[in-house]
Amino acid sequence: MPPRFLMPPFTLETATQKVWSIEDNWNGREPARVALGYAIDSVWRNGIEFLSGRAAIEAFVTLLWKRQVEYRLVNEVWAFAGNRIALRYANEYHDGSGSWFRSYGNEHREVDPGGTIRLRIASFNSHPISGADRLFFWAPGAKAR
Repeated sequence: MPPRFLMPPFTLETATQKVWSIEDNWNGREPARVALGYAIDSVWRNGIEFLSGRAAIEAFVTLLWKRQVEYRLVNEVWAFAGNRIALRYANEYHDGSGSWFRSYGNEHREVDPGGTIRLRIASFNSHPISGADRLFFWAPGAKAR
């Protein structure tokens, strides 16, 4: 049975549920599952990288999590209207050498009538942090909330 998605138009409650479901999928760190939330022909701008299509998204996320170990994400609705949601986020991860980083960013998402994301535009900044400055301590893969 295919997954069910929250569909537009969004209310504050459904936009929040949508953003938190995206957060849960990303924290689950299963690239194929994450990719299913995006339309087959979804278009992404992720910082300076541009992607098109679900297969490219799955490949990108697979490589991302090889570099960003113990990835943890928190999303928050910033604004919404109709089939669009803007969110702000923070994530933490470490690289292969054990150095920790935190990223802060904003995303703009456009959702198709079936509830999959057809457009994702993300801008973010990442910076190194010490292990003592970490904020996100839940078990890897667990829900943040």
